[in-house]
Amino acid sequence: MPSNLVKELREKSKKRKELLKHSLGVENLSEALGSDVKKRKDSDIQKSKESEGEDVSEQVEECTSSAKEQEFRDSTAFLKGTQSLNPHNDYSQNFVDTGQRPQNFIRDTGLTNRFEEYPKLQELIRLKDDLISTTAHPPMYLKCDLENYDLKQLNTKFDVILIEPPLEEYSRTYGVSNTKFWDWDKIMALDIVEISAQRSFVFLWCGSSDGLDLGRLCLQNWGFRRCEDICWIRTNMKNKGQHSLIEPKAVLSRTKEHCLMGIKGTVRRSTDGDFIHANVDIDLIIDEEPEPGSLNKPVEMFHIAEHFCLGKRRLHIFGRDLSIRPGWLTVGPDLSNSNYDWNKYQSYMSSGLTTGCTDRIEQLRPKSPPPKTAVRGGRGGGRGGGGTRGASDGDGKKRLIGGGGAGRSDRGDSVSRQRTGGGTGRS
Repeated sequence: MPSNLVKELREKSKKRKELLKHSLGVENLSEALGSDVKKRKDSDIQKSKESEGEDVSEQVEECTSSAKEQEFRDSTAFLKGTQSLNPHNDYSQNFVDTGQRPQNFIRDTGLTNRFEEYPKLQELIRLKDDLISTTAHPPMYLKCDLENYDLKQLNTKFDVILIEPPLEEYSRTYGVSNTKFWDWDKIMALDIVEISAQRSFVFLWCGSSDGLDLGRLCLQNWGFRRCEDICWIRTNMKNKGQHSLIEPKAVLSRTKEHCLMGIKGTVRRSTDGDFIHANVDIDLIIDEEPEPGSLNKPVEMFHIAEHFCLGKRRLHIFGRDLSIRPGWLTVGPDLSNSNYDWNKYQSYMSSGLTTGCTDRIEQLRPKSPPPKTAVRGGRGGGRGGGGTRGASDGDGKKRLIGGGGAGRSDRGDSVSRQRTGGGTGRS
């Protein structure tokens, strides 16, 4: 009886070893797990003792070479024979081994293939891009020193304002040294109040450290309410060995940056479809990190602003030559030339202040569900007897902008009261 039990245990152990070898994709299980290191050393020593007439230097060289073979380099031995080369999804270890950040492996992050599995949403994006390109005026730009230039001289109220201040933080994270940095007091002193329309939106890049709090103060000082936080996750697929500069007294390097979105005035997504189209994009940008010394931001930020707000009066502050774009007025000290003319700019708006909307876009775009008017048993139809609370915003909690549903019914579904629930998913 004991002999049968021992035999059965040995067979089970053998099967487990075979299964483990198949999972790891190796021939020698002991070599992959490093358990035969001691056996190799003992066999090498025994062979060296038995051999006669060997030179001492040859023995030392043989021991050194065997030690080098046994030195751990990376986790490749554990990843052989697997489709993803990472059976445990250990992206942190893969970053240590290869320098590739975990966000490099997120699929479908580009603008072209992001919505391939959602044909209607893909058609909506294509139609909106076509409409934006046909209604956009030629690019206009103005080179000026923003410290001394009064923005009121533009004599225009803008619907969308994108601000990319050269923060001092970028000198530590990007290695930028060829520009004049602005502190938050100067940024707050910008006269955004005078150039923003009654219904308008501002997008403020604020870095990833103290700018998150100071950026909120800027929005409040300009008369805006923060309604969204768009996050840029920086990848390094083109420069796998490139690491972000680590700030003083920091242990980890930051690989993200935030853009705060503020709203001015009252805008409801259920009634103001002529001015905003909510829930088209997501509040997450996954794009390549710029080269060291560059202040370039993802071009997707322009797409998010254009898809969301239908207003044609768009202003880009602290723009550069590479960021000049049709449909936008770009101002900043780093521009090499100017072509801004107020009369010509106003002529571009003679056809209307919004891009308009086609019937097909109106049919495809996400909308707020109609309010629930039927009352059963004195209570609302929602689960848990929630009444009409959030009834107008029951869907799209993972879409940008105004995708949440936390507002009470007496406040409507104002975009200023809503936030995205998940941001990274596609509902």
